[in-house]
Amino acid sequence: MVIFAPYKEDVRQQFDGMARGNQVGANVFVAVMSAAAVGCFVLGVLHWECHDPVKFLCYLALAIAASFLRIKLPGVNGTLSVNFLFILLGVLELSLGETLLLGVAEVFVQSRWRSWKNLRPIHVVFNASQFAVGTAVAYATYRVVIHYASIASQPLALMVVAITYFGFNTLAVAFIVRLSEGKPVLKVWSESYLWTLPYYLAGAAITGLISFLNSRIGWQSSLLVFAPVYLMYRSYRLYMGKLEWEKKHAEEVSRIHLRTIEALALAIEAKDHTTHEHLQRVRVYAMELAKELGLNEAETEALQAASVLHDIGKLAVPEHIISKPGKLTPEEFEKMKVHPIVGAEILEQVDFPYPVVPIVHSHHEKWDGSGYPDGLKGEAIPIGARILAAVDCLDALASDRQYRRALPLDEAMARVEAEAGKSFDPRVVEILKRRYVELERMAHEQPVPVAVKLSKDVKVERGSAPAAGFAESTTPSPTAPEVLEDFVSQIGAAREEAQCLFELSQELGSSLSLDDTLSMLAVRVKRVIPFDAMAIYLVRDGILVPQFVSGDNARLFSSLRIPVGEGLSGWVAHNHKPILNGNPSVEPGYLNDPTKYSTLRSALAVPLEGTAGTVAVLAVYRSQADGFTKDHLRILMAIGSKVGLTIENTLKYRAIRGTAEADSLTGLPNARELFVHLDRELVRCAREHANLVLFVMDFVGFKQLSRRFGEEKANQLLRNFAAALKASCRPYDFIAMSGVDEFAVVAPGCEQEDAEHVAKRLKGLARDAARDLAADVELTVAQAFYPTSGPDAEHMLAAAEGNLRRMQNETVRRTQEATRQAPLKK
Repeated sequence: MVIFAPYKEDVRQQFDGMARGNQVGANVFVAVMSAAAVGCFVLGVLHWECHDPVKFLCYLALAIAASFLRIKLPGVNGTLSVNFLFILLGVLELSLGETLLLGVAEVFVQSRWRSWKNLRPIHVVFNASQFAVGTAVAYATYRVVIHYASIASQPLALMVVAITYFGFNTLAVAFIVRLSEGKPVLKVWSESYLWTLPYYLAGAAITGLISFLNSRIGWQSSLLVFAPVYLMYRSYRLYMGKLEWEKKHAEEVSRIHLRTIEALALAIEAKDHTTHEHLQRVRVYAMELAKELGLNEAETEALQAASVLHDIGKLAVPEHIISKPGKLTPEEFEKMKVHPIVGAEILEQVDFPYPVVPIVHSHHEKWDGSGYPDGLKGEAIPIGARILAAVDCLDALASDRQYRRALPLDEAMARVEAEAGKSFDPRVVEILKRRYVELERMAHEQPVPVAVKLSKDVKVERGSAPAAGFAESTTPSPTAPEVLEDFVSQIGAAREEAQCLFELSQELGSSLSLDDTLSMLAVRVKRVIPFDAMAIYLVRDGILVPQFVSGDNARLFSSLRIPVGEGLSGWVAHNHKPILNGNPSVEPGYLNDPTKYSTLRSALAVPLEGTAGTVAVLAVYRSQADGFTKDHLRILMAIGSKVGLTIENTLKYRAIRGTAEADSLTGLPNARELFVHLDRELVRCAREHANLVLFVMDFVGFKQLSRRFGEEKANQLLRNFAAALKASCRPYDFIAMSGVDEFAVVAPGCEQEDAEHVAKRLKGLARDAARDLAADVELTVAQAFYPTSGPDAEHMLAAAEGNLRRMQNETVRRTQEATRQAPLKK
């Protein structure tokens, strides 16, 4: 007999859990079952018969004893006992009332024995109700089969009754499991109960044999039934023990794979310290999408592993590329693109029992076939890879990166949605759009795992020599082995430091990109100075602003703004002196937020001097107290002046380049930048068969205005008009100064019929900009149209300038004509 019986920690999760699921349905089901049971008991009382009380009491005692022999069912909260034999025996030889009473005693013993603290009244009510109804159904089935179905064979009728009782009992329990635990009814029934059918049939055979002996010898022979009952119980236990062992073995294999996954994820963490939280969030997102898309168990397990391990191939990518704070060059991107292939090759060695490798190999493929490494398209991409690609992109956009700040989650989702049907599977994006707020909350509710710190810097005292021995060296006589060994290590370290400093001196200044320079510096310094985090702060208007950050707490360091003279790095910048093994927590803003926590315990900071003083501060941090030595300080001081000059030169280059590309009065791009931009836009228009209008503008009589109102007032007119152009033009229009008082606007996508309207609007902006001069100002606006005015920038500019000169000459001619005719009008 199967009853519903939760155990231990599951107790409060059962009928309480229905509040989260189908509580109303469960209550209705229990109520209906209880009402039916009451009806069965009323019927049994009304037709009560007891021909042999001694026989009934013996059966009752045996049934209660058999109720103690119970087994917990696998996969569900329920137990199974072999006392159903006495139910079948009661159906054959007792009245309905006696059989119901027999079963009630069995239910209470099976439910309550060693479970008094676990079961609530509602559990007992359900168990008793479904048993009573099932017993009544079995009792009625036997009578119908014998008297109305023309089946005179008692064994065959008993088999039908056993199957009926089995079906009602197990399906009722499976249904209540469905309501309380949310598991599919047929799946629960087939996996947890169907295997017990042969035992019911065997029980029917034993019951038939006992009934036969009773008819020949007397009911006392039924007392021998306890022996076969115990044998059935022992066979149950042996079978369930084997199932339990297989289950534990499977769980152990699963745990081994999980530990393998965690170890591999730790390898990723050792290479890229910014990925841990990202991987955990991606895992939560991916698992929820897998459920909604109906992935099978193997696909779900594979996706769970791949969501943590998809970036393991980055172990083969140089660290300076992974941590680069700017955009990748084409050459660097080529090296980055190998990481899905390498990751798949690494995971092939693990021999996962589910398809992890295809997901990792294809997680950068795109729906339209433009991804890498194989250019797969649409449904050819594994479903796990399609899920991973979308959620990975969403979380990456919503997370801080070295090259940009995190986007708001809504904006990040909008960008992912815009790529549906291009980069991502539209089905996946549709589910992600509907649930991303809920999934983000679920990700934040996950417990934060304790970070495992690898012992990369520990000093191992034991081990006198490698197995192959030491290389030959010209060290002094080995009279003091420990001293000599220390000398050898110092010489080796000095050679490595010298080589690193030489390479650094060669590479510094080779690039005028500040981000590339600092990224290369971090990689070189890491080779000679162990650190967990590094920050380079630029001095800007009395504030230290992080320019480059890598390692632990990178997001936190990137948010700092340190006044010169305050905190650790501010003191270094103000006093032009280094600090060795300072406390990182004294940095202003570092731990102001109570939600922030740092494991860093020591810092080494040095000023980077240029020709005009300190231009930056280089700070490295470690998680252990007093983590830096004087040798580390010496190395940073040795490279400090060289790095400072390099930073100063790159900043000057950036400023000079900005000045060379912009007009000093208005800040608009100059004529050279106008030519470069126009040439680039025309190439795009030719490729996309698009239109473009070039507007050139000039103030009529600007020199006379300058003489009349003064140069400052005239310059203010130009500045006002430039500001008005910036405010009124479209974001993708290009505004430039093409001459001393000439302006140009490149308007891609503008049609010729709209050009006159735009010209009138520009003239109105000029009049508004000249209100302070208390004079009428006229703006001449000329246009050139692509492709009719010319195929390239040179022809377009020449056509626009020609049109402008003709319009100016026409204006002068009209003015002179008006002057000659003025006396005649008097």
